[in-house]
Amino acid sequence: MTMRLAITGVDGFVGRHVATIAAERGHHVVGIAHCAGADVPGVDEMIVADLTAGWPQIRSVDAVVHLAGLAAVGPSFDEPRRYLAENAEMMLNLGEALLRSANPVTRVVAASTGAIYARSDCPITETAPLSFASPYAVSKGTVDNLLSYYRARGLDAVAVRPFNHIGPGQCPGFIVPDLRNQLDALGTGEPLSAGNLDAERDYTDVRDVAKAYVLLAEAPRLAHGVYNVASGHARSGHEVLAELCRAMNRSVPALTRGSRRPLDLPRVVGDATRLRDELGWAPQIEFAASIAAAVGVRA
Repeated sequence: MTMRLAITGVDGFVGRHVATIAAERGHHVVGIAHCAGADVPGVDEMIVADLTAGWPQIRSVDAVVHLAGLAAVGPSFDEPRRYLAENAEMMLNLGEALLRSANPVTRVVAASTGAIYARSDCPITETAPLSFASPYAVSKGTVDNLLSYYRARGLDAVAVRPFNHIGPGQCPGFIVPDLRNQLDALGTGEPLSAGNLDAERDYTDVRDVAKAYVLLAEAPRLAHGVYNVASGHARSGHEVLAELCRAMNRSVPALTRGSRRPLDLPRVVGDATRLRDELGWAPQIEFAASIAAAVGVRA
């Protein structure tokens, strides 16, 4: 069934891929961007809006995929107030607008994060305890709570908790583009200054993550209000660096220790069984292919 699908943050890393997949599946895409001039393939209508100031006037849509927000963990330690205020304000403005809307059946599929879970030695399910290791996680936990509140008010609101995602188009502030930029700037024989590469994270290709958002928007009914998006496998920063060097056809450099985050969990693995069982979603793009695409080469 063709939908009118609104995507906030459509010009961002994930938003561009969601727009592409939605268009490929025949949906009419209404893109909402913060700045004018964004050129996003697959978008049929583009709206420029500051979502911290209010929800824009748009014609009724069948679903909203809400991706807009501050998403880099590191900078949140320097700007905790901004992260909490902006991420919460955008969700509030969207939720309040839909409560007043003439089309209350609009589904909201909103980005939370797997970073709000507590440390666990097992793959993390949606019912696992929560903890907050960064201001970014606190802000997304607030978004998650707001979604729960709006569900109680009768809105069809779904929280998506993606774990780390990588792939083509990711901006600096995340491990793959940051390591890639450092490698590009490294002189012959120079060591690489890196943070905690011992930490293991669950990485999924952004195109697989985007597919999950579209499937959740399309589903006629959903059995749950929260869904993880994860590969179910953990890889260390050393593995990421080694795969980047392989894709860039260079040797792995010597390392020196850089700065580390105050509350960095040693290992995080997500469990997306709920999404698999209900919607048939599963990651399709291999880790090596995702890293290769991130640096613009064929795997």
